[in-house]
Amino acid sequence: QVQVVESGGGLVQPGGSLRLSCVVLGSISELFVMDWYRQAPGKQRELVAVITNSDLTDYADSVKGRFTISRDNAKNAVYLQMNSLQPEDTAVYSCHAIGHIIGTITPVNYWGQGIQVTVSS
Repeated sequence: QVQVVESGGGLVQPGGSLRLSCVVLGSISELFVMDWYRQAPGKQRELVAVITNSDLTDYADSVKGRFTISRDNAKNAVYLQMNSLQPEDTAVYSCHAIGHIIGTITPVNYWGQGIQVTVSS
């Protein structure tokens, strides 16, 4: 069984920083893509940042230059460093990965429960 565990959210003042962490636990063979989504109240879920297993990255225009995604393949972990946070970054952030467990070849989507990030003075 695979479990996705997120941590690092919370309340921060505008201009501050937070670092989100996500670990995929279980008999993972490979994770091809790992990314972070967010959903603000009343808005659609949006892709914030993505990183492939060859460390190619991409970001939403709204976070470019402020957020940095990274991963540790040995730990099946992905991180999101968020700097210069603004109130419009307030949302539930969810970790997502596409991969497969040992003994299988079919890619599966794995999702975390989501973690609240609130930017407010």
